[in-house]
Amino acid sequence: MIKCNVTVCGIISRDASVRTNKEGNPFLSLSLRITIPGREGQNEAIEISVSKNGGADDATAYRNGSHVETAGTLYLKRRGEKLYFNLLADRISPAAPDAADSIKGEMSFRGKVGKNIEQRKDRNDKPYTMFSAFSAEKVEDNFEYQWVRFFCFGSEREAWLQPGVRIEAKGEMNVSVHNGKPDLSCRVEELAQYVPESDNPNQ
Repeated sequence: MIKCNVTVCGIISRDASVRTNKEGNPFLSLSLRITIPGREGQNEAIEISVSKNGGADDATAYRNGSHVETAGTLYLKRRGEKLYFNLLADRISPAAPDAADSIKGEMSFRGKVGKNIEQRKDRNDKPYTMFSAFSAEKVEDNFEYQWVRFFCFGSEREAWLQPGVRIEAKGEMNVSVHNGKPDLSCRVEELAQYVPESDNPNQ
């Protein structure tokens, strides 16, 4: 499970249209294009699919090319080599003229720690721990896996933090681009071992 409470600044890349959900209620659907800095120094654009409560009267306010700031809940969906960003928006408003493209917010993560856990020291000689973990989602008869890099500053590594352990983590999220693909990381503020109620890898 990966869920992020975010504020996103970008350009509307597809006019808002009106759709209906399973209950028959209307909602707005549009796309945002965000330019993200790459780890190799080159910027890349990513697309975010946005949905928001509203009807036909609201759709005219959200046109292709508009510079907007959007706040809401971001969900991530991995399908093969492609990572999809789906944002359930609480609000969409005009962005400040000088506002740069960005995705900022807090990530809530539940998943399993990978093999490599590194203990390092920062520039001030203070310890921090770096590791990667994955969240699994069952899709038909298979699983899709999304990896996130985690940085735990200001404390020594917990004894229980071992490869294969399930965790719950919260912290500041960061989206960059590596080799032309979105790369996710999290500066951890809360970290705990997760004990699932059942042996379900999606937990």
